[in-house]
Amino acid sequence: MFSRIIIGIGLVVTVFVIPCKGQDAYAVLQGWNRYSDARNALYHDMAEQAYDQLEERERRIAQLHSLSDWQQRQKAVKKTLMDMVGPFPGKTPLNVKITKTVKKEDYTVEDIIYESEPGFYVTSSLFIPRGLKGKAPAVIYCSGHTDKGYRDAVYQHVILNLVKKGFIVFAFDPVGQGERLQYYDKDSGRSVVGGPTHQHSYPGAQAFITGSSLARYMIWDGIRAVDYLLTRREVDPDRIGITGRSGGGTQSAYIAAFDERIHAAAPENYITSFRRLIQAIGPQDAEQNFSHEIANGIDHADLLEVRAPKPTLMITTTRDMFPIQGAMETAKEVRRIFEAYGQKDHFNRVEADTIHASAKSNRVALYAFFQKYLNNPGDSTDLDVTPLGDELRVTETGQVSTSFKDAQTVFSLNKKDAERDVRRLQDKRKDRATHLPALLQAAKEMSGYREPSLYHAPVFTGRYQKGEYVIEKYFVRGEGDYVIPYLLMIPDHANGKAVICLNPEGKSAEVSDGDMEWFIKRGYTVLAPDLLGVGESGRGDYKGDSFIDNTSYGIWHLSLLIGRSIVGIRAADVTRLVQVLAHEHHIAELYGLARGTMCTSMLYAAAFNPAIKRICLIDGLSSYRSLVMNRFYAPRSIYGAVAGALTAYDLPDLAAGLAPRKLMIVDTVNEKDPHKAKGMLQDDASLIQAAYANRSAQKALLIKHQKATERRSDLLSDWIR
Repeated sequence: MFSRIIIGIGLVVTVFVIPCKGQDAYAVLQGWNRYSDARNALYHDMAEQAYDQLEERERRIAQLHSLSDWQQRQKAVKKTLMDMVGPFPGKTPLNVKITKTVKKEDYTVEDIIYESEPGFYVTSSLFIPRGLKGKAPAVIYCSGHTDKGYRDAVYQHVILNLVKKGFIVFAFDPVGQGERLQYYDKDSGRSVVGGPTHQHSYPGAQAFITGSSLARYMIWDGIRAVDYLLTRREVDPDRIGITGRSGGGTQSAYIAAFDERIHAAAPENYITSFRRLIQAIGPQDAEQNFSHEIANGIDHADLLEVRAPKPTLMITTTRDMFPIQGAMETAKEVRRIFEAYGQKDHFNRVEADTIHASAKSNRVALYAFFQKYLNNPGDSTDLDVTPLGDELRVTETGQVSTSFKDAQTVFSLNKKDAERDVRRLQDKRKDRATHLPALLQAAKEMSGYREPSLYHAPVFTGRYQKGEYVIEKYFVRGEGDYVIPYLLMIPDHANGKAVICLNPEGKSAEVSDGDMEWFIKRGYTVLAPDLLGVGESGRGDYKGDSFIDNTSYGIWHLSLLIGRSIVGIRAADVTRLVQVLAHEHHIAELYGLARGTMCTSMLYAAAFNPAIKRICLIDGLSSYRSLVMNRFYAPRSIYGAVAGALTAYDLPDLAAGLAPRKLMIVDTVNEKDPHKAKGMLQDDASLIQAAYANRSAQKALLIKHQKATERRSDLLSDWIR
């Protein structure tokens, strides 16, 4: 709703046509019903790509008929899973400590700490039935998303029922839960980044950037849990099972898929299908995603099929947030491989008519499943039990981080991976001749950038005459079934040059608060778009379970699942706008200017498209290294991140590759504070400066800090001079 806009410096001019209340004067798509849902275009576009990839998987699955066919797929899936999640760290001493033993009438509890990696302490409890004769079956219990971990009454109910039925149960706290809060504040006694899903996704994003994943850490905790059970004389190594509900269903499915020592698995309230998940609630926290998972032909069914013919039970509910239709379709597929093995009775699915919850009938089915397949027959009745309380506090302070001086977190462990990646990058940078072409190719592949193959003419939707220039409104088709709305400001006396301006708040903000009029007065044509996720192509309705600082991690996870990136898709759309300016307006020379979180999109676009002759980046992220090396970072930066990027390149490498084109960088941002970590900022700048010096183009590189008293126009003058 704009009745006025700013033209030039300090001059206010009334717009000739005042829009109706609730309208945006610069909305391009208003009145176009075909694009009435443009605000959700980013999610829908990536979802359609996921469906295409899943259809290809379905075609391959349909061609599997014989046991040999299925076994070949099992072998391929195992390799794919390991390629996506691994490599796991080498096995180191568990350094097990039993901190307390609690004796009850019919069972004993040992509170235990073990190290899945050096300093990565896992808090756990081993429940041992009294009166065991010989070796007994053991069940690993994985907890869902609750701050209490396995101490939650719902999980305690299942654990203690299994114990009373003669099973040893080993329950451990997942990362970010129970006594393993990753961002614990001892003053408040809480996590400073939020609940379990936030504690998964926040460091999970950093892990993805280094080519790892949060799932890797959580799966490894489970594999080491199996290692520990095998050291116990009470445990029968051939009768180990695993179960868990919700997030624990995720963990139990993952761990069982990776560890062949687990004989029987019963994931609860998790398994569905990616198609139905994306159609419904969307991708969830970082724990539940592998990079390139859908792109590599992996669906939930593969987590169960890779185990066949080992006993497997899907526990589902009809009104679960994880769509029951997906669970039904997955079960139908999974049955095929068990039938091929001649072991159809080793797979089953049970359901209860309830929400995402623990149902009595499902619990009874779980007990009976383990009793049958872990050879521990008995009564499967669901018993009333009394949950344990303080008896299950494992550490001295109630938190690993305050109980052990050397306690590691996902962040600190991943930081070590990042340091390794940076050292390797530094070695590669010594040979500029081979590094630059290699990093550009890697950046294209890893970001999922796709060079536009077809040209689409733009659609004109309106014009404002503004004195000595006009503002025209257009949209042009993007990569998929969406359009890119943009404004084109054309001076009466154009100089044949144009500037594409990217603003994280959208094109309307660029008109009102940006520098468009400054360029117009100097004869430049200016194009300001709303790229996917911005402005009219806005943030959309989907938030997911990890919505941190107004940023949906889930939509970024969707891009990882399909082997793309938001920044790569946006960069390709910038290339489309470059083509429009060349074809429709015969622009002779083109520049690119971006602010804030849109700087990475412009940087990628310029790195891949030499037609962008000059580049100006204002308040942009300094490097991916800064994202993963700082414990706290701005969530908004992740939309510019690429999974695995640090294994091959960093943002300063892309900037260095722009030499000898003119590049101005203003107030580079390092994590939350734009002026923090000066040493890292200087290192990033030095890399770019060295590349420009190598091309004898030192004068083409401007790295500046805008002083409070300095006008932006002075900086821009230096850039276009």
